[in-house]
Amino acid sequence: MKRFLILVIVISSIKTDAQSSATDIVKPEKIVTITGVRFAYPLIQQWIDDYNKSNPDVQIVIESRGTGDPSKYDILVEAYEPEADKKVTREYFFVARYAILPVANNRAAFAKVYSTKGLNRDLIKQLFFHDIFVSKSDQALIKEPYTVYTRLQKAGAPITFSKYFGYQQKDIQGKSIAGADEHLLKAVLRDSVGISYLPLNLLFDQKTGLPVEGITILPVDLNGNGKVNDEEKFYNDLSIVLQRLEEKDQKEINNVPIEHLHLSIEKNTSNAEAIAFLKWITRQDVRDLHAFGYLKPESSHADRNKQNE
Repeated sequence: MKRFLILVIVISSIKTDAQSSATDIVKPEKIVTITGVRFAYPLIQQWIDDYNKSNPDVQIVIESRGTGDPSKYDILVEAYEPEADKKVTREYFFVARYAILPVANNRAAFAKVYSTKGLNRDLIKQLFFHDIFVSKSDQALIKEPYTVYTRLQKAGAPITFSKYFGYQQKDIQGKSIAGADEHLLKAVLRDSVGISYLPLNLLFDQKTGLPVEGITILPVDLNGNGKVNDEEKFYNDLSIVLQRLEEKDQKEINNVPIEHLHLSIEKNTSNAEAIAFLKWITRQDVRDLHAFGYLKPESSHADRNKQNE
């Protein structure tokens, strides 16, 4: 009788372990991997943290982009217009816009002069782009020393910046810096005559809403009349910058490149948890965008997000 009971217990234990193993095998892992443009990581991480409050069983991780994208990922974050061939296989969610502004080390004589004078379109092109068709006699005389810093690798901000002014990234002149946009900011802060172009969200302290210590954001000719007046010098407070850029139609804004930040997934092999996370993002309030230095997406792109859902 004792032997029979022991045998029943052993068989029952084996059966329970087998059922447990089968359950573990069948149960899908709720993991979402995100990669892409690095300057968007703080905003994406905030969304991940908020999403996990109501979806704690989903593990969403950001895998940093190196010289290329990781071999496997579910969501790709990019900061320039998708290429035509990519649009065929991927679905895009346009979640924000970012603006690009010229900056200088605040110790530079250049910063002191041009924070007052400002930059018009011709001067921006003269400072940042190599153009063999421009006559030297037509260029402005710049007495103050400066050194331009730009990105080495193909990236969203330099692509958007150069395209806006009619060039390609390879046409940007200056010292090329490897790494991310944050490294451009560090280069400018290290060099007392450094200047560059950077996304708005990197230029302000998120806690104070003030420009990052050590830089001067250079005002530009926003209305396109060829000069910079006092009304166009409003870059000392992030909330004011966002308000001024959002109150106008994007077509009315001059000399400030603005592009959409978008998240995309494969159309045919999408992770269900990734889709759920993207849909959740498109329903979020714009307060997160403003806190992190982004503009809300244009209504036409917001409507497209709804169509994707």
